[in-house]
Parts: sequence; structure tokens; C-alpha cells
Amino acid sequence: MAIRRVSAEEAHRLMVDDGYLYLDVRSVQEFEAGHPSGAYNVPLLHMAPDGMRPNPAFLSEVEAAFPKDRAILVGCRSGQRSLRAGEAMAAAGYADLVDVRPGFAGTTDPFGGKQEPGWQPSGLPIERDAQPGRSYADLSAKTKGET
Repeated sequence: MAIRRVSAEEAHRLMVDDGYLYLDVRSVQEFEAGHPSGAYNVPLLHMAPDGMRPNPAFLSEVEAAFPKDRAILVGCRSGQRSLRAGEAMAAAGYADLVDVRPGFAGTTDPFGGKQEPGWQPSGLPIERDAQPGRSYADLSAKTKGET
């Protein structure tokens, strides 16, 4: 199944008008530095001292947090991780997924020039503190049966 990809502005419209939730698959540190208002955080990769490392529990954490029929926007920094995460989620049976093509920061060309603005450069609502139940600590606790 091909995953639909949309601009940051279209993603915001889907949240406001159609009730999509925003799943931010960036690392905890990236999420805490700023994220779309109301976003949930389950990292596809974890930040480690030697670089990014896969989150082996990604799918089980997503499955514990969200039903497979939930309308979900998947976003990251620039659209690469979110597309990979969306493909994994689709393979696991999630049916209503939309990838936020430019991510939070936007896409760049090979020379570093901006191609498409992301969520933050588009001036869409952002926050630093996760709303209750939406941080990675809260969501991963569901997988461990701590809630």
C-alpha cells in the first residue's frame, strides 16, 4: 500500500478538520526541543552517544498506544524516518496513515537549500511540553503494562 504524503499545512488541516492524530517519530530529545501541538512521541530511532540507534520496540509501542483503524499522521524532522515508520506501520496493518512529507523542519536540496517548509517554518502551532499521555515515557509505559 502506498502511503499518502502531504505538506505540513495539509497535515495541520487533517488534524483540525478530520481528527487525525500526529505521531512524531523523532527522538525524545528532538521532540522535547519542539513538536507540533498535540503530537504523540514514539521514536523510530533513539539518540545515543555514537549516533542514532533503532528502537526495537517501535511497532509494539505503537500498537499498544493506537488502534490499527486510527487516522494517523506520521512525522519526523524532514520526512525520511516518518516514511520508513509509516511503511512499517502499514505492513503491521495500520490502514489510515498519512506521511508529513517535509516533517518538522522541512526538506532541503543536496546543497542545503530549502525545498519545502516543514511544520515549524510554516508557522504552525508548536509546543515543547508534551500533553498528558503523549510523551514517549507515557506511551512506552503502556507496552510495559505500567498504566
